[in-house]
Amino acid sequence: MSTPTRAFVGRLSELDVFDPLGDKVGRVRDVVVTFSVTRTRPRAIGLVVEVPGRRRVFVPMTRVTSVEGGQVITTGLVNMRRFEQRPNETLVVAELFERQVQVRTEDGDVVPATVQDVGVEQLGPRGWNVTRVAVRLEVSRPSRLGRLGRRRGETFVAPVEDVRGLRDASEGQGAAKLLETYEDLKPADLAEVIHDLTPQRRAEVAAALTDERLADVIEELPEDDQVEILVGLEVGRAADVLEAMEPDDAADLLSELPPERQEELLEKMDADEAADLRRLLTYDENTAGGLMTTEPVILGPEASIAEALAVVRRQELSTALACTVFVCRPPLETPTGKFLGVVHIQRLLREAPHQPIGGILDKDVEPLLPTASLGQVTRMLATYDLVGMPVVDEDGHLLGAVTVDDVLDHILPDDWREERHDVVSHTEVSSG
Repeated sequence: MSTPTRAFVGRLSELDVFDPLGDKVGRVRDVVVTFSVTRTRPRAIGLVVEVPGRRRVFVPMTRVTSVEGGQVITTGLVNMRRFEQRPNETLVVAELFERQVQVRTEDGDVVPATVQDVGVEQLGPRGWNVTRVAVRLEVSRPSRLGRLGRRRGETFVAPVEDVRGLRDASEGQGAAKLLETYEDLKPADLAEVIHDLTPQRRAEVAAALTDERLADVIEELPEDDQVEILVGLEVGRAADVLEAMEPDDAADLLSELPPERQEELLEKMDADEAADLRRLLTYDENTAGGLMTTEPVILGPEASIAEALAVVRRQELSTALACTVFVCRPPLETPTGKFLGVVHIQRLLREAPHQPIGGILDKDVEPLLPTASLGQVTRMLATYDLVGMPVVDEDGHLLGAVTVDDVLDHILPDDWREERHDVVSHTEVSSG
């Protein structure tokens, strides 16, 4: 009789997946299980596998032939349709890790614990079940049987039958394990993960993210998800997240809220940050004023090329914003003094570091008025092969800058973010 195949999901979730010919299919990101009132053990029905392009697809456990040797081997065809969780399905990493449960110890006591990992086992040619749960005790329990009892914080493995509350979410369920699993993802990819979660789980993950990380992720989410998350935050924290967002994205999000909620959040924000957003909210979203960010790279003409290069190297700057330095007279915060011209990053790289940037200005870039239409902005960027355009008022003071990524957000269909999440490939990858 062959030995059953066993594995803990925490280990599985980092393994590469290969087809029988040895070609890599992707990497396991989660395991899908289902619960039933007629079964004491949840059934593991498939893997969520991340394939090239950061898309996650579903691989049935019936296609898994081995989880040995630090890799997962599959057989047959892998359907490349994007995975969509069904109502009766539970994601182990995303939903069970860090769940608060009750566990029966060896001496029969039932004590509170936290799920650390989940063990699955192949019990037949077509059946994988959850059989074990690794838990961390939340209280110390001396043994009544004369043995040394278990201590708070201790981790041990219990049969799944001895764990209560695994199926039902609890208010204390944390998101730390999920975020640890996906900590290497870019904001757009983490946004896709969060988009797939239930509203409750999305709120838990949002609560666990830092303000800066949450701001980056919100900017990549569909509009409905953005509003849902922001409205679910405490007012003070929502204001902090808005401050961490790009001003144009924050203004777009605020515009989707009722006026009274807008005002409540603006009142909680830093006065200067709120003033920028109030100004942006006065412009139509399909004009240069509605598209622009109020925080481009702005320096005075006396700044050296070395100083300019140091500024554009800042990690928090987007690629589009880092490509152009806008040169103005003081004050250097929008609205600035007189706008003088721009310096492109390629020019900065070609000149001596000690030179002032005022001597290498490109004055041929025609600034836009905030009332310029989306069509005008698009034509200007395309005609002159620019990444960013200055936006000035009638007196020539810089109000902000429109970058090509802002324009793309508005010329793509309104639901393009949803389409990105719902993209479906009808391609089947053959395993031989």
